[in-house]
Amino acid sequence: MSNSRVFIRPPTTEDGNAFLAAARESRALHDTWIHPPLTRRNFDLYLERFQQSDHQSRLICLHDTGALVGVINLNNIIRGYFQNSFLGFYAFLPHAGCGLMFEGLQLVVHEAFSSLDLHRLEANIQSENRRSIQLVQRTGFSREGFSPNFLRIEGVWRDHERWALLRDDPPTG
Repeated sequence: MSNSRVFIRPPTTEDGNAFLAAARESRALHDTWIHPPLTRRNFDLYLERFQQSDHQSRLICLHDTGALVGVINLNNIIRGYFQNSFLGFYAFLPHAGCGLMFEGLQLVVHEAFSSLDLHRLEANIQSENRRSIQLVQRTGFSREGFSPNFLRIEGVWRDHERWALLRDDPPTG
């Protein structure tokens, strides 16, 4: 995507202040969907998690300013016969709803299927989270099913829709 308004890169310790400020500013946007780090300690633990080989994190940043647009995580990368990862993602205000997460997700998908050599990406999304569902649909993910009581969020087991994209699926965008 040479005409993309964004680029992706791994997070670093130096991103701490900007990341935490963006996460705090975006708390209402994240609602019950996701809980990014809000303290320096949790940010450091977040960075530590993504030093492991089975996790990758990418910050989505504006080309013009380098400002943080959002985050896409490749969690629980499973190698061998599966070559799969579970996506987690969230936008930061004021960039939500501008199509920038779509551009970032396209970049992450390309990286996942090329240099990371994955075969499948899966996104599990609460049915009420229409914006995230629209994002994966626009990117070419297909709904594979429904998982009742899939993840415990804020002490409540929540249902999720299961969306997936395979390396051989036709490109979108």
